[in-house]
Amino acid sequence: MSGLILHHYPTSPFAKKTRLLLGFKGLSWHSVLIPAMMPKPDLIALTGGYRKTPVLQVGADIYCDTALIARRLEQEKSTPALFPLGKELVVSTFAAWADAELFQHAVSLVFQPESVAVRFSKLSPEAIKAFVADRAGLFSGGTATRLPLAQAKLQLPVLMARLEQQLQHGQGGYLFGEPSIADFALAHSLWFLKGTSVTAPLVDTYPAVSAWLARVLDVGEGSPTDMSAEQALDVAKSAEPVALPEFDNNCGFNQGQQVSVAATDYGVDPVVGELVHVGAEEIVVRREDPRTGVVHVHFPRIGFRIKPLVE
Repeated sequence: MSGLILHHYPTSPFAKKTRLLLGFKGLSWHSVLIPAMMPKPDLIALTGGYRKTPVLQVGADIYCDTALIARRLEQEKSTPALFPLGKELVVSTFAAWADAELFQHAVSLVFQPESVAVRFSKLSPEAIKAFVADRAGLFSGGTATRLPLAQAKLQLPVLMARLEQQLQHGQGGYLFGEPSIADFALAHSLWFLKGTSVTAPLVDTYPAVSAWLARVLDVGEGSPTDMSAEQALDVAKSAEPVALPEFDNNCGFNQGQQVSVAATDYGVDPVVGELVHVGAEEIVVRREDPRTGVVHVHFPRIGFRIKPLVE
């Protein structure tokens, strides 16, 4: 069995972003549900330590971070394009800003006490406490810090007003005239805000934004088929990683070197293995696990660091 396998959970904003990308591309995919918080033993067997959601699996190749997942889906199906010709820098730079800056505003607002009380109303106090502790660990050790609530409340209306103005006077109904990765990178944070009655008005107040968001969400989520974690691990074990293009010998590292790779912002758990590829956009580490056999774990070049295990 082959094809696209998404390891995710329904309420993850970045998983929502990826499901929308799959819908935009009109792709069929396999859905493996993972826990919302650690431990995630089946996922870690594939990634070697990377714990953030989602992760895309294609056979024995494991893709981490939605920025790289988007580029892998562009390879899978080139049209409609996520990176329209002549707008590649603009849309990818905006998407990176939205995934970082705007998402941090959304996190601060969604996890304010009033919103948490609504969002987690069906959970026990112990479960809520465990979730909060897990997220505190997620942000430990990286460069990202939780935006103070007062600052998020002060700044978000400015960002929303600018977005409203652009969408009111823009052409084509999308951020840059045609749908692109920029729209989906912005949409998932606003979808996150709309998750409770406390934060939904922060989006609903803006009619042009609301109409645009509905348009983006209407692309759907493609055609998923349920798959168990064990089935996904079996897929990896029975497959071989795809051949890799030429190694960038000017990257400062050597092919075959033992390294650790980790995100720099949050979720900085390192993945250890053999560095087999550094390309224009990605870093690839070869690792082996009894449950998966040999896999290649792919990371974006931007936002991740490589450290040699032996200096």
